[in-house]
Formats: sequence, C-alpha cells, structure tokens
Amino acid sequence: MAGWTEVHAVILAGGSGTRFWPWSRQSRPKQLLALVGEESLLRQCAERFRGFLSPRYLWAITTADLVPLVHQHLRDLVPEEQLIGEPMGRDTAACIGLAAALIARRNPEAVMIAAPADHLIEPVANFQRTLQAAVCLTQEFPEALITLGIMPTRPATGYGYIRRGQFLGDRQGIAVHRVHEFREKPDRQTAEQYLASGEYYWNSGIFVWRVEALLRELARQQPRIESAVRRIAQHWPSPQREQLLREEYAALPKISIDYAVMEGCQTALVLAAPFRWDDLGSWSALERLQPQDANNNTVLARHVGLETHRCLIVGDPHRLIATLGVDDLLIVQADDALLVARKERENEIRRLVELLRQTGQEAFL
Repeated sequence: MAGWTEVHAVILAGGSGTRFWPWSRQSRPKQLLALVGEESLLRQCAERFRGFLSPRYLWAITTADLVPLVHQHLRDLVPEEQLIGEPMGRDTAACIGLAAALIARRNPEAVMIAAPADHLIEPVANFQRTLQAAVCLTQEFPEALITLGIMPTRPATGYGYIRRGQFLGDRQGIAVHRVHEFREKPDRQTAEQYLASGEYYWNSGIFVWRVEALLRELARQQPRIESAVRRIAQHWPSPQREQLLREEYAALPKISIDYAVMEGCQTALVLAAPFRWDDLGSWSALERLQPQDANNNTVLARHVGLETHRCLIVGDPHRLIATLGVDDLLIVQADDALLVARKERENEIRRLVELLRQTGQEAFL
C-alpha cells in the first residue's frame, strides 16, 4: 500500500451468476465457484490485494443472505465488520456508494478501489502496478474518477467500451487518457469498428477514486443515492442500522455505477491496463482460457467421445460423460442436474432458470 495515503479496496461480491447454471445456484453463485484454478473466484480476487494493502483496509459487499458463505471464503482476509450485507440487490451504484460512505466515515481523505469478485486477472504484479499508478493519479487529479481499460483482443459484443480522449502521459509505464465517452455493448459490426480504430478499451468495471470525489459526483448526478448512503453510514454503529438499511435500500433505484455516474462524469480518466483480463461472463469463457483437443473440444471433465467436435464439456472428474456424433454442444454436469445446449444459445440459459422457477423446481435453483 502506498505509504502516503490510505487506500481501501472493496470487493463487489453480489450477483447470482445464472449464466453458469447448473453449477451456479442461489446458494452458490458464480463468484463462489472455482471456475479457473483451485480457489473460488472471490478468494482469488481478495488474494490479488495481498501485499498491496493490509486486510484492515479490505472490504467486501454482497447480499445479506450470502454473508455467511462469503465470510467462509474470506475469513482470514476481510475483517468481519468490513463484510457488508445488502438487504436487496440494487446494482453497483448503491453498493459502491455505501462502501464509499462507510470508508469516508473512517477517513474522508481515503482512496477507494472497487473491483468485481468474479474476474480473471493475471499477472497479479501488473494488476498491483496499475492500481499503484491509479492511486498516484488521485493525488494529481483529486476529483478524478479512474477506471481501468482493457485493450480489446477481439470484437466482443458482451462488454461495454470506453473511448479514450486526451493523452495525459504515462504513469509507471501505463498510458493515461481522459475518457471521451462510455459506449454500451455494441453489435458485432460496431465492435469490429471499435477494434480496428484502436481508440477503444473494454470497460473492466474496476475503479479507483478518492471517496469524497465519488460521493460528490453521486450527489451531483444521483442525489437520492448519495443522501441515502450518507444516512446509512452515519447510523452504522447504531442499533437502528439494519432497519434503516432496509428502508433506505427499498427506495433506491436499481442502477449501475456506469449509468449512474461514469457516463455523465466530466473528470473520468482511463488507464490502459497491462494485464490479461476476462470477466468470465458465461461458460464459453472457458474456451478462451483452456486448451482444446484435436477436434476443437474444450473438456473439463472425465470424457470419452467419438465424432465429437467443437463441444464444451464440463463435469465431475469421477463421473464419465460419453458423447457420440455431436457438434457444437455445451454439456455441463452437476451433482443433481445436467445441461445440454447448443453453444450459440448459451445466453438463453437464464430462460431455463426462469422456467425452473415457474414450474416449482426451486430445489435446482
């Protein structure tokens, strides 16, 4: 951690991750799965801050029902009093605002890092170097809201994009630009144009700012959220905390920090992150990260197959999956459920999840 300023990191550990059904469930969402490596994505996220800041400056925020599980994964890394449980999901503007208000209550001069719990980032050394550069920028530009941009490697349609503006030089070998604009998830043709132009980054959803700078911007653009999180933080030590938290949250809009603040911010900066990044947004992400066999299958299971091509097969190493004469399938085996789908329709898995809910099969959710 930088010795001349107090830096806090907040892990955003909410969300249900229905796109990873049947592995992800309400009681075991995506961030608690070990999709890549031996540890859960949540644990890997927290470990990235080891050596960069002390656990006393590490926070996590999730939904109230997941607090016990998140605590199990982070018991030795995040102090229990810094594990925040939201009474209901209100997207990232509310949870980031609340974390900022709680940190500001402790030290209004502090710098805050906000990072999603379920991303792949490597190498960690480059991640920490980028954070250090961003922290330094908050001293040079105290009102800046800083985001980490990822140089695109393909015309992805599932990410938001950031168009870079004025070049402000390098910091620790990392290019810094003003943000010209944020763009929503594009169609394929537009994504190809973004990639060819070289002017766009993927929006990583990782942010760095002084807590009071973020709260001032919230007050300007989303005064309802800012006033609510300030009130909650003010009463945090009181016996009325839980009641106030429920009442205030129920009245808040469900809106992301990108929509709520970043798109209308005039002081946004973007750093060109020099690390490998993937948001692991769906099962197909594993095809980008894992080797393929001679028939272009990605197999993370005990499997035998004949005339099987371009399939993604995930399962238990102690249970066999056998395939014959199939192409382009997604096959995911869980203890109590099996998913078989065309790969190009994986974005519709949430429809299956909703069907389970509608037909009274909540035991599988």
